[in-house]
Amino acid sequence: MMSSLRLENISKQFEGSMAVNNLSLEIADGEFLVLVGPSGCGKSTLLRLLAGLEQVTEGRILQAGTDITALEPRERNFSMIFQNYALFPHMTVEQNITFGMRMRNEPKSKHRARVDRVADLLQLGELLNRKPGKLSGGQRQRVAMARAIVRDPKLFLMDEPLSNLDARLRTEVRDGIMTLHQQLKTSTVYVTHDQMEAMTMADRIAVLNKGHLQQIGAPQTLYAHPANLFVAGFIGTPAMNIFKLPCRDGVVMVGNQAVNLPDTAHARQLTEVYLGIRPEHIDDSSAYRDPGNPGERLHLEASLTYCELLGADYLNHAQSPLGALRYLRENRGNAPQANQQVSLSFSLHDIHLFSGQNQQNLHRESQNA
Repeated sequence: MMSSLRLENISKQFEGSMAVNNLSLEIADGEFLVLVGPSGCGKSTLLRLLAGLEQVTEGRILQAGTDITALEPRERNFSMIFQNYALFPHMTVEQNITFGMRMRNEPKSKHRARVDRVADLLQLGELLNRKPGKLSGGQRQRVAMARAIVRDPKLFLMDEPLSNLDARLRTEVRDGIMTLHQQLKTSTVYVTHDQMEAMTMADRIAVLNKGHLQQIGAPQTLYAHPANLFVAGFIGTPAMNIFKLPCRDGVVMVGNQAVNLPDTAHARQLTEVYLGIRPEHIDDSSAYRDPGNPGERLHLEASLTYCELLGADYLNHAQSPLGALRYLRENRGNAPQANQQVSLSFSLHDIHLFSGQNQQNLHRESQNA
């Protein structure tokens, strides 16, 4: 896919504090890119820089090879959708949709056809004469989306558009956004703090922390091959179990079992590593027979402390020789009991190892060496 937008070494500073720090990335034509990270990581600031609502401190923004860094928001032909619908309460749905068109002095003769098209797309036809106070939260969000779509923008910028909706409406509007994207094929940058939302919607995910880009890639890539400890702990629900363990001469002991680190000079010098294993990759042999090869698995004896029923699974909390951990067990009607002793195992292929010095993924480092 061709690059639609390119950010080159973008930085944004507020009163001595760096909100976005030397960030570079490309957004492909028609791509749905999701920005995730904890509060204050810089994702909303980055969206505002793209929109032109904030000016970059350093770096530049290129659209189809043209430098648009200094352009005003109205000159960029980007549409932004906020978590606050920002609808005019005294105007009808149709007047809200056409407000931007009127402000841009677009010919009235073009309004009807475009309003009808977007109303049909978002199922707003019967609501055009209503005012926002008479609409549900999901309907209001669809009106905000219609106002953005009718501009026929080059890029959609969405800042947590689902955060004000309840769980059922979140799912409904999320599905609507994805259907809309498949129809319009317009490049979209979507900000959320909900990494599960990101995993289900994104073509690619960009993970930010403290203004720095930690990793960018397809959801499955970030899940299976996190670049560092931060991404490993942020991506995935339930969160990855992470243990800080001593190591020596490129070997870490997991209980009484030796695990070799990737054979690099950096790994051989480490005295500590972080070992990660996802809850869904841990088997409980007291629940069902472990189908894996025992020679390729690590084993732990643990004691259950408490359990959370998630529906199809239990999320079990246990104490092990490595420390507190969580694992998933299928709900087959036999609820686990507190203080129950369990035998746990997981494959060597499913563990993640991170440097105790720089927190980078040791397997990725060895592949890039």
